[in-house]
Amino acid sequence: MEFIILLAVLALLLFIYVAVGVRIVRPYQRGIVEQLGKYKETIDPGLRIIIPFVQNVRLVDMREQVVDVPPQEVITKDNVVVAVDAVVYYEPTDPQRLAYNVANFILAVTKLAQTNLRNLIGDMQLDEALTSRDTINLHLRQILDDATDKWGVRVVRVELQRIDPPPDVMHSMHEQMKAERNRRALVTQAEGDRTASITRAEGERQSAILAAEGQKQQQILSAQGQAEATRAIADAERYRREAVAAGEANAIKAVYEAIHEGNPTSDLLTVKYLETLGQMANGQATKIIVPTELSGLAGGLASIGALMTNANGNSNDDLPTTGS
Repeated sequence: MEFIILLAVLALLLFIYVAVGVRIVRPYQRGIVEQLGKYKETIDPGLRIIIPFVQNVRLVDMREQVVDVPPQEVITKDNVVVAVDAVVYYEPTDPQRLAYNVANFILAVTKLAQTNLRNLIGDMQLDEALTSRDTINLHLRQILDDATDKWGVRVVRVELQRIDPPPDVMHSMHEQMKAERNRRALVTQAEGDRTASITRAEGERQSAILAAEGQKQQQILSAQGQAEATRAIADAERYRREAVAAGEANAIKAVYEAIHEGNPTSDLLTVKYLETLGQMANGQATKIIVPTELSGLAGGLASIGALMTNANGNSNDDLPTTGS
């Protein structure tokens, strides 16, 4: 009976030993083994066995975690009080330093983020702080990453959640934004009117140029048409004159040949000459043409006189004689 009790006690002690000495480390954890209060080693995920009451295992979560930085009031460079809060994302890199180098990491990183956030925004104007979120996030992440490196932590990113100015400043900003939008609308409208005026003036100029070009082409074509008409009229007039001259030449030639073939006497020519002079004198001209061949004219007149004398003599001879 005593033997059975002894076995039962041994079995209970073995169960307690196994229950206390067996540790399971999950995949996202790392285990820090302490032996008699002193760091011994870091164990990886899996089933691990330690010496009960001599060794102890502290599990460290290695997943990325987030810390919410509480809102705080910050005074900007232009003396505007704004409420600012942020979130910090970090992941442990060395479980040993995270366990032994900082007592309360969450509190330490929160205070560190608040202090540096106050310093960064305090060096900026309000407008610059509102439009420089990425710059603030980057600078704050670098500062926190450098400060938490000795704690075995890497700061992944920092994000500002809010930058809230006071209500009166918000109202002024809304009014300023409204005025700026009105100004942009007026500028845009003015630019549109200017562009429309330029386009309209350019269209009118092009229209005037095209009209002038059309008028120019019309005048050129009209001048060319008039030139062609004048040339045609001149050619017709030249042809008419040539035809008239040719006809007169033929007529003169025919008259000349007829005169020579008729063998006119000088008396006949003189009579024709005098008739022609008479016709010329009866005209409306203010000038009188006097022939220069006066000797030839005188000779012709003498011949005509002799001819008429002979004609009168012959007429007297032909009259019948009466008795005395």
